[in-house]
Amino acid sequence: MLTGKRILLIIAGGIAAYKSLDLIRRLMDQGASVRCILTKAGAEFVTPLSVSALSGEKVFMDLFDLTDESDMGHIRLSREADLVVVAPATADIMAKMAGGHANDLASTALMATDKPVLIAPAMNVEMWNHPATQRNAATLASDGITLVGPAAGDLACGEVGQGRMVEVPDLIAAIQERLARATASLPLAGKRALVTSGPTREAIDPVRYLSNHSSGKQGHAIAAALAAAGAQTTLVSGPTSEPDPAGVTIVKIESARDMLAACEAALPADIAICAAAVADWRIAEEAGSKMKKNGGTPPPMAMVENPDILATLSQATDNRPRLVIGFAAETNDLIDNATKKRARKQCDWIVANDVSTGTGTFGGDENTVHLVTDDGVEDWPRLSKTGVAEQLTSRIASWLADRDT
Repeated sequence: MLTGKRILLIIAGGIAAYKSLDLIRRLMDQGASVRCILTKAGAEFVTPLSVSALSGEKVFMDLFDLTDESDMGHIRLSREADLVVVAPATADIMAKMAGGHANDLASTALMATDKPVLIAPAMNVEMWNHPATQRNAATLASDGITLVGPAAGDLACGEVGQGRMVEVPDLIAAIQERLARATASLPLAGKRALVTSGPTREAIDPVRYLSNHSSGKQGHAIAAALAAAGAQTTLVSGPTSEPDPAGVTIVKIESARDMLAACEAALPADIAICAAAVADWRIAEEAGSKMKKNGGTPPPMAMVENPDILATLSQATDNRPRLVIGFAAETNDLIDNATKKRARKQCDWIVANDVSTGTGTFGGDENTVHLVTDDGVEDWPRLSKTGVAEQLTSRIASWLADRDT
């Protein structure tokens, strides 16, 4: 359940911070990635080195770290997580959260997040029972923040009562339940998606291959957007330097034949988006050793056509996805060629984009696309590739919702 999930863990100052080290390890054992913010008081109980060693990530502490704040790091940290967890949550940080304070990295990240938040209170029994803490707890609950605990028992101060941070297995279960609730409310919850991305490589000999300039940025952004919308997403990717999107099942391939096999193995799916730039042809016979120039004429290289992945998925009689979307990367007659491609492949939608020299589409961070459907052509404004992915995902969610009602 936690595979691919991104947790932002805020460790505040309290003896229960030692449990947070175990929490990091157990979250990662279940496939989650964990980034940590350690408060100044938290660093009195656990060291940044121990937190970093367990999480495998840099530990963030200072709001005014110039390296991280050059790209608004406090916002990036809070937005890139699937769930923000505060454990231990002291009376002080609960008061800051309830009052809307933002005077350090932890409280600022909590104010800036648009993701669900779960806290595990830990403090002295009298601090927990204090009317101010109880008011703050009620305010946080009414704000939609999930409180787990505190539990009753022996406290580090020598007293007995309610105030212990819940044990790590109970906290893990609460994290799983909160993530499940968050996912269930997403527009593509329960849907399966298949995305292809990047180029393919068709071997000429053990050294050389045929390929193209596709970076995979658009396909990877689409897979990330679908997963963020709740879809169980498989990304079949050719060779690319793009990082693997979180929460996505990655299948890495080389050739067009590999890609087709991986796509067929990923079925059934509700949505298939063929964003990869698949080589149309391959060498009929790959040479067993490196070809040499030898001062003569170039060796003949007979070509054969590669399988058509988009057409295969679109025209399947079994396991055809409900919505099949192709990409048309064209250098001329964009809309005309895209419209013809949609009819020829028998897919539902085509996303057309101009990849001619000077557009900056290949390898760039922006894209200008046109969506070709039964209803005509939608001209979208120039957007970041993430923006294109999010708009396409929203369009897909609306299409499916209309047909599911």
